[in-house]
Amino acid sequence: MKKEFFSLSERIKSLREKAGRTQLELATELGVGRTSVSSWEMGFSAPSTAMVVELARVFSVTTDYLLGNECESTVDVSGLSANEVSIVVEVIEGMRGNRKA
Repeated sequence: MKKEFFSLSERIKSLREKAGRTQLELATELGVGRTSVSSWEMGFSAPSTAMVVELARVFSVTTDYLLGNECESTVDVSGLSANEVSIVVEVIEGMRGNRKA
């Protein structure tokens, strides 16, 4: 499968739109102005490292995904026992195996 290249600006915009949020809503959640979000999405500026981490948290993706280094999302396992986390990992690995077959 061909891996498509998306810039940070495109990923931010795509994730925001998929979440059904406006630039203003995202900006408010992040504690920045709407013009900052607009500027990131148009590629005129880039969010700070701390803001990239916050964007990853807001959209439940990895910072690597935002920066174009991988195409995987995160799974929040906080509150799960070690045994439950192991089960989640096994399920995910099983699903990956099924896609390759």
